[in-house]
Amino acid sequence: MNILITNDDGVFAPGILAAKQAIEDLGNVVVVAPDKNNSSIGRRLSLFNHLEINRYKLDDGSLAYSLSGTPADSVVVGADYLMDEKPDLIIAGINQGINISCDVTSSGTVCAALEAASLGIPAIAASLFVDPKTSYKQDENGEWYVDYDFTLAKKVLRNLVLKIIDEGFPEGVDLFNLNVPSNYECEDVKITRLSHKMLDKKVIDNTDEEKKDIFNYPLDESQDRDDLIMIVSDLVRDYEVGSDGYALTVEKRPSLTPLNVNMTYTELNDWKI
Repeated sequence: MNILITNDDGVFAPGILAAKQAIEDLGNVVVVAPDKNNSSIGRRLSLFNHLEINRYKLDDGSLAYSLSGTPADSVVVGADYLMDEKPDLIIAGINQGINISCDVTSSGTVCAALEAASLGIPAIAASLFVDPKTSYKQDENGEWYVDYDFTLAKKVLRNLVLKIIDEGFPEGVDLFNLNVPSNYECEDVKITRLSHKMLDKKVIDNTDEEKKDIFNYPLDESQDRDDLIMIVSDLVRDYEVGSDGYALTVEKRPSLTPLNVNMTYTELNDWKI
């Protein structure tokens, strides 16, 4: 099996190495990913733009390719240019963060898998839902860091790929969206549907006392202007039973959502204009 791995966190992110380590003995694996973080970029393609490809060494010393483009670009370049044969499977991830609900259309991770599906290649988008209560830790100097424990995510991803090798994709399924919680109570995977939404979004300015610390976080030299605004978000807390969000946040177990790229709704019956 020829497998292409990409992500939206960038080729340097630990999740892409975790994905490779999970399945590297199952086929011919090629890693192609953006040279910088491309989170929430959706399915953007750099059409008719010059892109730079560089060789990059992952932390285990193995070869990867960095691309001055997007996750969707990485899928096209990897599948059509860098691999000797068309990949049989494309994996996007393991993303460092949650990707659920109808908001997946903004996810660089899921949209890389959507791009793969549009090329006729089955795909998996894999994400690690990091619990801030257990994953944020301090080192001996008191500095905070995120402890990304990919152990269960790697195990579930590997089992999913093995099942796909044995049985193929279910009829009508173009891609799987896999989310695994870092602080889990059950390892059994739940087949789910998309939640209504993942994020509550709000626009703030420098008069918002509730979000003052976020707005004033130093990002660039021009941020002290009075005409600046910022879009902020909070994770939705209430999810319907059977959804990906419910499996992750309430049942605290891995969620696997089968998706189809054709979003057409076909049951309008006699509805006319």
